[in-house]
Amino acid sequence: MQTIHQEDVKYYVGIDVGTASVRAALVDQYGSMVAQAEQRIQIWEPQLDHYEQSSGEIWAACCTVAKKVVHGVNARQIRGLGFDATCSLVVLNEQFEPLAVNHEGEHHRNIIMWMDHRASSQAERINSTRHDVLKYVGGVMSVEMQPPKLLWLKENLENSCWENAGHFFDLPDFLSWKATGVPSRSFCTLVCKWTYSSDRGWDDSFWTAIGLEEFVTDNYRKIGNQVLFPGASVGDGLTPEAAKDLGLPEGIAVGASLIDAHAGGLGVIGADVKGYSLPCENKPLTSRMALICGTSSCHMGISHNPIFVPGVWGPYYSAMVPGFWLNEGGQSATGKLIEHVVRGHSAFTELEKKADSSGQNIYTYLNRHLDLITKASPVGLLAVDLHVWPDFHGNRSPLADLTLKGTIVGLTLSRSLDDLAVAYLATVQAIALGTRHIVETMHTAGHDINTLFLCGGLSKNPLFVQMHADITGMPVVLSKEVESVLVGAAVLGACACGDFTSIQDAMEQMGKIGKIVQPNRQDKRCGIQAILHTLPVCPASHSEWHHPAPMVTPNLTPSK
Repeated sequence: MQTIHQEDVKYYVGIDVGTASVRAALVDQYGSMVAQAEQRIQIWEPQLDHYEQSSGEIWAACCTVAKKVVHGVNARQIRGLGFDATCSLVVLNEQFEPLAVNHEGEHHRNIIMWMDHRASSQAERINSTRHDVLKYVGGVMSVEMQPPKLLWLKENLENSCWENAGHFFDLPDFLSWKATGVPSRSFCTLVCKWTYSSDRGWDDSFWTAIGLEEFVTDNYRKIGNQVLFPGASVGDGLTPEAAKDLGLPEGIAVGASLIDAHAGGLGVIGADVKGYSLPCENKPLTSRMALICGTSSCHMGISHNPIFVPGVWGPYYSAMVPGFWLNEGGQSATGKLIEHVVRGHSAFTELEKKADSSGQNIYTYLNRHLDLITKASPVGLLAVDLHVWPDFHGNRSPLADLTLKGTIVGLTLSRSLDDLAVAYLATVQAIALGTRHIVETMHTAGHDINTLFLCGGLSKNPLFVQMHADITGMPVVLSKEVESVLVGAAVLGACACGDFTSIQDAMEQMGKIGKIVQPNRQDKRCGIQAILHTLPVCPASHSEWHHPAPMVTPNLTPSK
């Protein structure tokens, strides 16, 4: 067997910008995380449904965490860098300086976050056009996408932000520009969030129809006319200035970026499953769904041919795995919803004190408390009389209705810790039921998914994982590296420097299985099945959605 010397190991840096923090990891060529660092970032909420961040603060945080993970490492062994981030909108002026996206004129607050819902009326008007591009977002454009946000800026900040804006970036693309000085855009961000077509590029008629014809006449300079596939090398690599800021070698390869959830998909969905007796073994990648679960959740399913799924985004060609079409379902609030329910309960103070005194985090304590109160019954039965409708921040998929609200049915006058634990359980079950709804809708449209691959913060919660296995009836695969999003970001750097022949090659070699959780069939009979009938059906407007004829996979040649 060949001996690998430490000085021969190749390293890649992955940087992930999530909703509330920036993280970096040093990942080796085998997919193992050698070092990791994290720094919190600020969120401003100037009014209801308005969420803003600072691109300057985010870049500074990227530099801080990058320096930490490469400290003491031989610079010659660091081969590449990859970024992923939330699909938030960054606004800069012609000189690439931050431009305020708010009425207060606070220029450092120049990002409209992905979860911002200020542009709900603009999204409704865009959807009323019934334009052909909407076929590729499940029939309904989400307020989380960029066209509604852009239209809001024009209609509300025309004399300040809009007239002075020189560049609109998706946050992942802003980061690759900061690193390389090249204002290219990732195929992933443009296709998934901006209506860039997989086979035709920008559609002039769409932008004209929604009142943003300025982009057409400017040849889309402000939103991107140089497009690269994820993992492609951007420009000449890391600039001297960025290298100094990040503490990385000048000129190392920088891979075209990904949206954070898509990076998680890369880090987990391609792992070698031989010998694990999974239903997806000896099956194509299309039998797997990557579920990236954190503040919100994204459900990634791929196919060889385009599949149009009502209420589910896509199909997007090569937006995550090159050569495959992607459908992306999602839930707008998952980790945030669990936190909201738990912290809002009257027994939260008691929970916090008991968890702290036992040296556990609140969710570990709740999971153990549920085990104590189950007695002889399965955990699932505890919430048989308590039902949570989880759309507290609207429904992303498959109903695609941002006006939906959350509901809890079956409340009593109890203020006990037992009551809090059951409310927590019911919320987790509701989220898992939402996943089942998305999977079943995708199955009906033509997907054949039999295994879930989970990553993200919520994948560390055993109850959350087990409920997803029980309620979907599918095994759940957990990555060896829980932070698969960071591994996915590192994959981009590994491909950009040429160390792997393809994204698929890097996925298989750097993605590793850590644990498999099988469905507990007994739990499925005890309380969970009783509430499955409460799942809604798609509205008539969705069920009657016309599925276009099959398309020929395009021969795409992105900009170099």
